[in-house]
Amino acid sequence: MIQATGIDHIVLHVSDVERAKKFYAEVLGMTVYRENDRQAFLHAGQHGLALFKKQGDTPLTPGGDLNHLALNVATGTYEALKAELEKHGVAVSGRPGEDRCIYFADPDGHRLQLMVRS
Repeated sequence: MIQATGIDHIVLHVSDVERAKKFYAEVLGMTVYRENDRQAFLHAGQHGLALFKKQGDTPLTPGGDLNHLALNVATGTYEALKAELEKHGVAVSGRPGEDRCIYFADPDGHRLQLMVRS
């Protein structure tokens, strides 16, 4: 029997790999560990994110079947994290019934969330 021990990486299709890589590295502090002109692989702690250049003429459907990607962050309050995102021009929203959740979108419209474990 196969026993999965974690997620190696998640793939997001993006329209501009360089722009997406900059967002995930500079705004969210991920580390690029491999890249070429069509893809970039980043580490977020022990987990990975792969950004692949969208192929063909089909428009991107932000999120698609992926509702959102929740990222753990080491520290931070709601106010500090929201202010940091807004400093980079990122609009922050909550979710129905919980305004203080930190939801936002990457440059291609993929829905992201920040989680601080206490």
